[in-house]
Amino acid sequence: MPHTGGLGDPRNRPVILGSLICGLALFLVCWLLLHWSPLLAWLAGWTPVTFAVYGIDKRAAVRGDWRIPEIVLHGLALIGGVIGAWAGRLVFRHKTRKPIFLIVLIIASVLWGAIAIWAVFGR
Repeated sequence: MPHTGGLGDPRNRPVILGSLICGLALFLVCWLLLHWSPLLAWLAGWTPVTFAVYGIDKRAAVRGDWRIPEIVLHGLALIGGVIGAWAGRLVFRHKTRKPIFLIVLIIASVLWGAIAIWAVFGR
C-alpha cells in the first residue's frame, strides 16, 4: 500500500482543502439559500463530500496510487459526513476490513444521533 504521509504532506493538501471548501459551501447553500435547518444543512453539506472522498480513496487503492490519510476519512465522518461514510463503505466496499473504521462510524452515528435528538426534543 502506498504511503499516505501525514496531514502536513503537500500531496494531501488538495483533498483536505477541497473537502473543507466543498463541505462548507454545500452547508451554506442548504442553509442560506434553501433555508434548511442548520443541523440538516450541516449533515447535507458533509454527506456527499465524505462519500466522494471514500470513492476517491477506493479508486486510488485499486490503482496503487497515493492514498488519502485515514485520519481525514475519520475526521469527515466525525464532523458530519457519517451518512456519506456509511454509504461510501457500502457502495465502494471500502475500509470494510479495518475494525477502526467500524468503531469510528459507530461513534459518529451515536454522536450525530444524539445531536439530532437534542436538536429536535431538547429545546
